Formats: sequence, structure tokens, C-alpha cells
Amino acid sequence: MEKRKRHNYKNLKIWQIGIDIVDNVYAIIEDFPKEERFGLISQISRCSVSIPSNVAEGSSRTDKSFSHFLDISLGSSFELETQLIIAFKRSYITKEQLTKIELKIQEFQKMTMGFQNKL
Repeated sequence: MEKRKRHNYKNLKIWQIGIDIVDNVYAIIEDFPKEERFGLISQISRCSVSIPSNVAEGSSRTDKSFSHFLDISLGSSFELETQLIIAFKRSYITKEQLTKIELKIQEFQKMTMGFQNKL
């Protein structure tokens, strides 16, 4: 049986970056057209919140299970990136906003994959 080693998610750099992503995303979507409230705004906000939430939830599990939650978190990050590209194509965000958040998302992805490999 795999021993349960709990990680304090608040101390994990990947969780902290995830929280930064959520904060950045909420600032960005404030300026989206109101008609996107139940469309892209809803998708983007749920997706971004899923990133640190899955890191936190997985941190209380076995390493094997934690890795699964990190997979979900990574999936959400790639989904978020796609939705932000769509927002850029719709002219809801600027190239500068897209580039800035993409760099943060890519930092999260790289660090999470590295962390996963150490589990």
C-alpha cells in the first residue's frame, strides 16, 4: 500500500502560480462584453479556478492520485490557453494581455510537469 504523504498545497509554487493565474484571468474578463457572461466568461473563469483547485485537492491524496489531479489541472491550463486565444481572436483581449497570461500558464505547465515527475 502506498504511504500517504500530504503536501501543504499553500507552500507549493505550482499552487501559488495557479492562484496568480486566476487573479490575472479575473482582471482580464472584467472587460469582456456582457453577452459573453454565460459563454466565454463562464468557461474561462471555471477553467482558471480548476487549476489551483485540483492542485489543492490532489495534495491530500497518495502520490499516484495526486498525479491524476495534476493531470486535470494541466488539462485545464491548456483549455484556458485555448479559450484566451479565442478571446484574443474575438478582440476581447490585447496581444499583450494574451502574451503575459500565456507566459504565466506555460510557467505553471512546465513546473507542474517537473513536479509530477518527482512524485
